[in-house]
Formats: sequence, C-alpha cells, structure tokens
Amino acid sequence: MARSDQIETTELTIDADWNGLYIDGEWRSPGDRETIAVENPATRETVNEVPAGTVDDVDEAFEVAAAAQEEWQDVLPQERGEIIQEVQDLVEEHHDELTELLAIESGSARPKASREFTSTGEMMHDVVTYPFRMTGSHSQSKIASKENIVKREPVGVVSVISPWNFPFQLSLRAVAPAIALGNAVVLKPASETPISGGLLIARLFEMAGLPDGVLNVVTGHGSEIGDRVASHPELSAVAFTGSTEIGQRVAKNAAEQLALPAMELGGNNPHVVLEDANVGEAVDAGIFGSFMHQGQICISINRHLVHESLYDEYVERFVERASELPVGDPLDEDTIVGPIINETERDNILEYVEKSVEQGATLELGGSADGLFVEPTVLSEMDNDMAAACNEHFGPVAPIIPFETDEEAIELANATEYGLAASVHSTTISRARDVADEIEAGMVHINDQPINNEPHVPFGGTKASGMGRYNGEWIIDELTEPKWTSIQHEPRDYSF
Repeated sequence: MARSDQIETTELTIDADWNGLYIDGEWRSPGDRETIAVENPATRETVNEVPAGTVDDVDEAFEVAAAAQEEWQDVLPQERGEIIQEVQDLVEEHHDELTELLAIESGSARPKASREFTSTGEMMHDVVTYPFRMTGSHSQSKIASKENIVKREPVGVVSVISPWNFPFQLSLRAVAPAIALGNAVVLKPASETPISGGLLIARLFEMAGLPDGVLNVVTGHGSEIGDRVASHPELSAVAFTGSTEIGQRVAKNAAEQLALPAMELGGNNPHVVLEDANVGEAVDAGIFGSFMHQGQICISINRHLVHESLYDEYVERFVERASELPVGDPLDEDTIVGPIINETERDNILEYVEKSVEQGATLELGGSADGLFVEPTVLSEMDNDMAAACNEHFGPVAPIIPFETDEEAIELANATEYGLAASVHSTTISRARDVADEIEAGMVHINDQPINNEPHVPFGGTKASGMGRYNGEWIIDELTEPKWTSIQHEPRDYSF
C-alpha cells in the first residue's frame, strides 16, 4: 500500500471539487440529489457545495464497508499502522492549506486551528501503535488438560457521526482508531462542516492508499440520514459527538441493533477558584477556557465559580482581559474570537445572556453581536439557575458565580445534569484534590482549565455527558471485542 500520486495538492483546498460522496473508493457525483451549501461563517458566502446523501447512499456505504472489512481485518498490523502514519504525514505536509480550509469552513481562528491539528497529530502518532496493542491473554483452566486463550478482534463496521466545532479532530479520533484496529467505517460529518469533518478525511486516506470500501463518507442532513447511520443492520459500533438530546436518540437507535455506542455529549463545565487561588493564574486560564473557539467546545468553561473573597478582583481582571481579545475573520492572524457557526447558535447565545440580565445578572462586557460575531461577554452577580449558567451556552460567554465555602463550590459544580469536565484553582494541591475528587465529571484539571486532551489518557464524561471513553486502551476496548477460545488437549471425562 502506497500513497497515490494522482491526487493534486490543490484538491485539499476549500475551493477544490468536493461535490461528491465517497463510497467504495469512488467519488460519486450528486446526480439528481440535492446539494448542501458550504458557507463561510465569517462572511456568510457560499464557498462550495456537497451532495445531500440519501438513505440509499447510507445503505450502500454500509454494504460496501461490511464487504471490505472482511479483508481489511486480515491485513498485517504494520500495514494498517503505515496507512495511519501516511495520513498524519500528509496532514503535516499540507498544514497551511488545511488551516485555511478549517478557518473558512468552521470559523477557526489560528490558535484554535493550530491546537486542533496539534492534538490530532499527537493522537495519530499514538494510533499508529494500535494494531500491535490488540493484546489478549492466556490462562489456565479449572478443567484438566485445557488452556484458555482470549484475543481481541475488530468489532466490524463502525459509524462515526461527528460535530462541526472540531470537525477534523473529532472525526479522526474515531475514524483512525477504527481503521487501525481492522474495522471499516461509515462517516457522516456535520452538515455545517462536511469537508473538514468528512470529505477531506476521505481524500487523505485515499492519498495514503487505503483499500477501497474501508472508509466511506456520506454527507447529508442529520434529520434525513442520521437515524439510518445510527441503526443500520451492519452496524457494530457508533461513535457520536454532539448534544445530549441527539446523542440519546443515536444511542437508542444503536442499541436496537445491539451496537455499542461511544458518546461524548454536552457539558456545563465549572471553573472553580478557591479562596487561596492565585487570581492572575485563574483568570488567565479562565480567559482561555471561555473564549477559545468562541466557547464552541464541549469542554470549554460554562461557569466560573469564584470564592467571594476573590470575586470582585476576579471579575475586574477578567473583564479587562476579555475586552482586549481581538474579534474578527479567522483568516486574520491576530484574531482570537471568530464567528459563531450559524444564526441559530448565535441567537441561542444572545437569548441566554438577555434572560440572565432579566433574572438579575449584571452585564459587565459584551452582550451583542455583529453578524455572527458575538462579543466576548462577561456576566457577574450570577447564580446557578440563571439562563447562561444552567444551560450549555456554547458561546463566548463567561457567567461568574460567587460562593462562600468549598462545600458550596462542590454543590454548585455538581448542580447540573452534565459531568464532562471541570477545573479547580488553589495554591494548596491537597485542597484542590479534595474538591476535584468530589466534582462529578469524567475529567478534572487542577490549576488549569478544562480544554485538555492527551492521547494516552481517557477522554469522556459522566451523567448526561456521555458514555464510553476515547483515546488509548479505552478506545481500543470500545472498537474491539474479546473472543475466548479454549483448547482441550487430552480427552475429557463428561458426566454422561
């Protein structure tokens, strides 16, 4: 398997021809299908279009994937790893084109795009080793002359339904492990980011020499094909990242096929600043955790919980820092805060802010929008029940809530249906650990902020924030299944 020399570099740019589904190693033209406009959220200009796939397209993709997987699982592990490495090499080679594509399609400012590609690269380097980490075991038996062997095998066909906020990374974090472990994949990217979340990935794997049918990409509206992607009879596992509401529906559909769901869902992540915290460090972390990618991250800070003795200083310093953040087109190198992905998301954000002010919050900064550019917004005198705090606002909004004791901070942090990520600041590590241990979240970061991901530690949440974990041995467990084989070496005496 080797890189295809027939794919031109220009085919990785935003204005390349992306108007096709990728099924069985072929780019299928739209034909009589409808198309979906790909829009630049910074300008609202249509920059490309992709096909609106149908249920029939999904069915064909699964049938092709099931056939291809039977051969792919027998490919030598080093060859599967080489494909993953080749994709990563291509990403590094075409970094500039891909950064521009991500900026234009998803509104990703350079700091966010850089972080997305860096995290993806770290993950891919680890995934290269996955084919050799499908380890099993050998054990004795309670029956004479018998031995037990347990090995891991790929689950089969994996569907990946990815979001628009980190489309490239959050697609590949499931696609790459699935392929490395011997599975085939049907990928359905978000309709807002069908290129960076789907068709781009297909092209990279095509360039890397992946056999036909192992990866299939069907773009389309979730309302029309989402249920089929999550419930096809050939489905063995589904990886979904998105809202809790949609995730529950995806999990239900998958369960009807007895397919294993791996779900990263919504979050309402607290940033807890204890009485003995370093305020400057907590503010720096809070600014990054609230405004990276306009707050459009499941693990971004949704609530700042600050001890009352530090509250006024924290609000003052936080507002000062937030007011200095450059807002603008992601293609501008100085931009930190780019556009919200669409009008619906923007309107939800502004509504949460308006309702919170009506409920008694003080608007310290921002609160309005120019097109899809929502100003960095800071709300003080908040409580946990106000709209911008009790909902996942998913925008550049920082509600700041005071508390009196560590016990109250824990209570406030846990007073949500979500349990994805959190952060705790204190100059006493043991105290921070005590609070972190009581916070109901899958990931807690001390003297940092919640936007963290490392390829060798489990990534995921509790409660309504999902089920299963990504990365390392945890995603290997999700995308493989154990098989027990016993060997009876001598004749066995039976009871009849």
